[in-house]
Amino acid sequence: MQDELHFLHDIANALYGTDLRPALYKVLEILGRAMNLEQGAISILNPARHEIRIEAAHGLSPSAISRGRYKPGEGITGRVIQTGKPIVVPKVSEEPLFLNRTGEAGKKREETSFLCVPITKGEQVVGTLSAHRPFDPKYDLAHAQQVFTVVAAMVAQKVAHLETLHWEKEAHSAENKRLRDELAGRYSITNLVGNSNKMREVFQMISQVCKSNATVLIRGESGTGKELAASAIHYNSPRAKGPFVKVNCATLPMTLMESELFGHEKGAFTGAIRQKPGKFEQAARGTIFLDEIGSVNLDVQAQLLRVLQEKEIERVGGISTIKVDVRVVAATNRNLEKAVEEGQFREDLYYRLNVFPIYMPPLRQRKTDILLLADHFLEKYTRENGKDIRRFSTPAIDMMMQYHWPGNVRELENCLERAVLLCDGGVIHAFHLPPTLQTGQESDTLPTRSLEQAVEALEREMIVDALKSTRGNMGKAAELLATTSRKIGYKIQKYAIDYRDYR
Repeated sequence: MQDELHFLHDIANALYGTDLRPALYKVLEILGRAMNLEQGAISILNPARHEIRIEAAHGLSPSAISRGRYKPGEGITGRVIQTGKPIVVPKVSEEPLFLNRTGEAGKKREETSFLCVPITKGEQVVGTLSAHRPFDPKYDLAHAQQVFTVVAAMVAQKVAHLETLHWEKEAHSAENKRLRDELAGRYSITNLVGNSNKMREVFQMISQVCKSNATVLIRGESGTGKELAASAIHYNSPRAKGPFVKVNCATLPMTLMESELFGHEKGAFTGAIRQKPGKFEQAARGTIFLDEIGSVNLDVQAQLLRVLQEKEIERVGGISTIKVDVRVVAATNRNLEKAVEEGQFREDLYYRLNVFPIYMPPLRQRKTDILLLADHFLEKYTRENGKDIRRFSTPAIDMMMQYHWPGNVRELENCLERAVLLCDGGVIHAFHLPPTLQTGQESDTLPTRSLEQAVEALEREMIVDALKSTRGNMGKAAELLATTSRKIGYKIQKYAIDYRDYR
């Protein structure tokens, strides 16, 4: 009894103020020495992987520890985890449940006994304490089980903490992987929607330049997807694991642009109470995206030229030169050639930026992509808003195809987000689209008409949709529209609809 109290006291001391894993190894060492154990192990259930693995061991080789993995309910250890009840095996050779997953039990000729007790956190089983000892018919295994249960209770807090750390580590790793996969998928080249000839040229150029460190200048009107193209270049480049820093030069005040891009030293100007690294330093070993580069003033243009030529910067108010390893991707919707002629943009900077130009075509020049983009945005916003909208009506499609989209892809996306919010059924109709598409004189998409004409147009649209859905079957179309075949026949004749066109 005194011996037991002595080693239990040693175990309590080992658990106090010691790091998690070393404490568990020390406990097993003390327990093994006091109870003549050949091998001992503390195993933990990993809920993320639904797997039990050895966390600390005494008398087991590293290879044996790596082999000691079980599923809940599998073997003695798995059964204890599953039931929460201890198991004592007097003779291992006579127990069919004993799996000897570590491969260590059969190495010695002597018969061994095996004890395994649960380690619990509240009512939840988080692991097991198990051990082998030489078989001795006179040894009191029931008393040994009681001692093991006391020790399991003593180490429970450490094991629970370690189990929590494992869970958090698994969750953190899974979240990091999910975010990396999401970024890679979101900004992959194939995620740029379009199959028109002009967009295929864009895909090809991005594929050619993304693997290099060349400076890229993306040209195109506002809303054509220049930022998305820049993101695709970065996330498909060798710098993908580095930062991708976006700077909209048009939104930066001229007085702060130099500080934002290159940083400043403490006391460089009023309000500079501490040293601040600029965007170029933040983008080290990554990519900086300078959107609306045409709005930068001439003083900052001179410093940008130095960055591109020498790969170095100076902070505002600083005297030391800082080397930067940054890839520059710039974008503009301005005519830089005209700006150079007018003296508003440096010619040498223009040539430095224009190493590999990519032109993003406006939506009016890629009409064949409108429906692809519309389907893409429809799926995106129906998912975000929890709706079940499956298609566009024929007049809605005609309206989108006829409109000239001055705002390009961004305008199309905004229109479809609005349409999804307004739609309560399964089909986006023409009246769900913005007024600029329906009645705007700029688009010429809808003529001025009376209420009666509007009602007739809606009737015709619904009948055509019903006939398309039923493959020209007027009877089924009538059922779909909750009317009679006679009325449908009358309306078809009135609007000169040939039902055979939809068979």
